[in-house]
Amino acid sequence: MKFLLRVVINAVAIWLATLLLGESLEVVGGESTGERVLVFLVVALVFGIVNAVVKPIVKVLALPLYILTLGLFTLIVNAAMLWLVGWLSEQTEYGLRIENFWTAIVGGLIISVVSFVLSLAVRD
Repeated sequence: MKFLLRVVINAVAIWLATLLLGESLEVVGGESTGERVLVFLVVALVFGIVNAVVKPIVKVLALPLYILTLGLFTLIVNAAMLWLVGWLSEQTEYGLRIENFWTAIVGGLIISVVSFVLSLAVRD
């Protein structure tokens, strides 16, 4: 149940990021509202899997950069994870499309902040 809640929170965060960033960050696919929601949930699921599997490995490898930049390298890692999700979903006709890496940085920041706030709001 907690995993499904995380997926929904990530889907809402990705949706808000696409609203704020417009066409530079968009989720494509889905004709009806139900299909569109499903696409957001699938993108959020892929985002969660990438964050659970790839991000810890990148964090360990980039530990010196985290220390050197006093944690600001987190923005780059979050953007890279979002960029990876975009690349993975480009292999299909549905999914996340990111215009450039700067959009990925801002999108990653928005998604992180919104996910954090929503996680606090639905905390037990």
